[in-house]
Parts: sequence; C-alpha cells; structure tokens
Amino acid sequence: MSSPLKCLVHDDDRYQKSFELFLERSSEHQAMRDFIHNTLFANIDLEMISQLRLKHPGVLVDNEVVEPSSQQLHNYRVMVGQKPDLDYIKFTWNKMTASEFEEQRRQKNVTKKADFIHMIQMLYYVQDPGATISFFQSLLDKNGKLLILLVSGDSGWGKLWETFRSQLCNTEISQCVTTADIKSLLDMRRVPYKSYELQSHMDITECFTEGDETGELMLDFLTEVLDFSKTASPELRQGVMRLLRDPQCSVEKEGKVLFNNNLGVIVLDALS
Repeated sequence: MSSPLKCLVHDDDRYQKSFELFLERSSEHQAMRDFIHNTLFANIDLEMISQLRLKHPGVLVDNEVVEPSSQQLHNYRVMVGQKPDLDYIKFTWNKMTASEFEEQRRQKNVTKKADFIHMIQMLYYVQDPGATISFFQSLLDKNGKLLILLVSGDSGWGKLWETFRSQLCNTEISQCVTTADIKSLLDMRRVPYKSYELQSHMDITECFTEGDETGELMLDFLTEVLDFSKTASPELRQGVMRLLRDPQCSVEKEGKVLFNNNLGVIVLDALS
C-alpha cells in the first residue's frame, strides 16, 4: 500500500538541502572514496573516471549522465567546469529519469554499448528495481561492469524500512530497497555478482531536539517524507524516533547519536 504522506522528492529544493546535510553529516562519500581507490581500482563519478584514466591512459571517455534533478545536473556541470584537465571526456547530459532514458533509447534505436555503468543510490527512485538493473546490464559491452551502490540490508535504513515500510515507502516514486533485496532478486534469477560492504555512519543528534531546523531536515531525509515531523501521525513519529535511537539503528558515542549508514556495493558483469 502506498503511503499517504508526501514523498520528499516532490520538493526538490528541500530534498537538495537535506541531501547536502546528509553528505555533510555522514561518512558515506569517504567510504565510497576508500572503496574506489582501494578496491574498485561525485564528485564520486569524476573520481571513478580519474581512476579509470590512470588504468587506461590515452583512452577517450564518453560519459553519459542520466539525472532528473536540475540542481544535481547543474552542480555536476559546475564541478566539471572547474576542472580544465577533463578534455579527454565527452559529456552527454540527460535530464531525465532512468525509465525516460530507456524509452528514449528504444525510440531512437540506440545500440551503443558501455564499458562501465554505475548506479549510485538511484534504485530507490524507480518503479521496478529489477527491471532497471536488467535494462542497464543489457547496455554493457562484452567486458563491461555495472556497479550498484545502496544502503546495506544490515544498516539502520534496513531496520527502519523493515519496520515502517507501509507507512514510509511510496512505491510509485521511491522504494525502500537495500542491497539485501537486490541480492535476493539476483540469487533468484541466478545472476552472478560480487558484493562488498562499506562502513559508514551519520550524525543524527539534532533529530532529537524538537524544533531544530537541522534535525527536521535530517528526519525528512531519513524518512523520505516531506515535513515528516509536521505531517506524520503521532504514533508513526514516536515509533520512528524510538527506533532511530535503538541500538539496532544507532549507537551513542561522546554525546552524539550515530546512525548506521553502512553501504553495500554489487558489481555485475555484462549479460552472457
């Protein structure tokens, strides 16, 4: 059943503010950087490209960006503009959702294949994660790789969504999906993959100070609900707040409440 609450993604300005706060308060980007440099061989996207460049010097990179948020695309363009040494990259900017990108390719009968595709924290915002994975996997060239990054099933997000899925998750816009869900789907389809776990946390201390503006933004991001504290029922609000402080989701250290933001990475090969 879809949630009657309004999804945060309906208000792009508030979403961007809460997302920036999340990046500021969490160790997610550092965990991803460590993975890229130490395991795999943004902005994380540019860091990936730079690492690929080191491994394959002299190769021109055709980087196709798919992003429905005008603000996120703008931020990426600004970042690219500040780096004059990216002349080996051709950027194609697609302001659209993954499903719109798929439809565009079909209408134009595009057959170009990709060597590397990453889907970082994007499977929450598609109607059918399994179908989306299959589509992007079909775009890979023979030796291509598809990287999926989501919150881990063992994270605080996993426990939050397991407990309040029916109230918080609007399946028409967003999915409460973790790497555990994706692994189950791939195992059922007998699709081989490699997986990695990345340790991360988020300081959510202000969430427990009533009326704190920073805390309100973080609660919106954690629940994916626009103005969660004002629109959620008292029962839901109390239940979420109680669980966020529970050891299943967070630890308290030196007066701070640190939410378990552990990440999972899944790497797929091209379809055989």
